[in-house]
Amino acid sequence: MAALLDTNVLVYRVDPRDPEKQECARNLMRRGMEEGSLRIPHQALIEFVAATTRPLPKGGCLLTPEEARREVDELMLQFPILCPDEGLLRLALRGWAAYSLSWFDAHLWAYAESFGLTTLYSEDFQSGRVYGTVRIENPFE
Repeated sequence: MAALLDTNVLVYRVDPRDPEKQECARNLMRRGMEEGSLRIPHQALIEFVAATTRPLPKGGCLLTPEEARREVDELMLQFPILCPDEGLLRLALRGWAAYSLSWFDAHLWAYAESFGLTTLYSEDFQSGRVYGTVRIENPFE
């Protein structure tokens, strides 16, 4: 069964500041690419570019804009990218209200629910919790 990746998994894959999380993200994505079992929401690509090109507290960025563009282009070649439609946005609105999630987390959950993905890999939700038909798994635990 296919699963959805949150932005934090994509970012940790290129972030050398936490080698354990970086290795975990790389292994998860490598395995998912080999098995064809991972999907990336459009939203995660937008957030990835913002997160990796934003200045870090000690200066510099994780990626230059050119590197971020190249990473996103490669991700689009390696994984199916899911795009929102009106139904997904309406589902996100309902999930936002029903589960008291942040708007961005509700939107991410709606991708998984809408596309029939029963697992969402993220460290931003409570691991093991089920929202609708989607179970949250923190790959970094």
